[in-house]
Amino acid sequence: MSRKLKKANDRLDQLRLEDYDEGSCCQMLHLSSYDDEPASFAQMEAFCSEHGYRRSDKTHREIYLSDPRRTETAKLKTVLRFKVETD
Repeated sequence: MSRKLKKANDRLDQLRLEDYDEGSCCQMLHLSSYDDEPASFAQMEAFCSEHGYRRSDKTHREIYLSDPRRTETAKLKTVLRFKVETD
């Protein structure tokens, strides 16, 4: 894949892509400030509980889809994900 960059990036040659299997997960798209994420995690945990899953540990992933320098706080998009196991 070739792409022209607006600015040179001397770290681009350090980039690598990897595949890994996270196993069963619960994830949702969080739309709002990063400060509001605990409410979304609570919704995710409630969903899991209702459907026979539980969070396997307290680690999680946050995948930022918006640039906070260019996006209004209320419109920030973040994918939240944590591992689950069955009850």
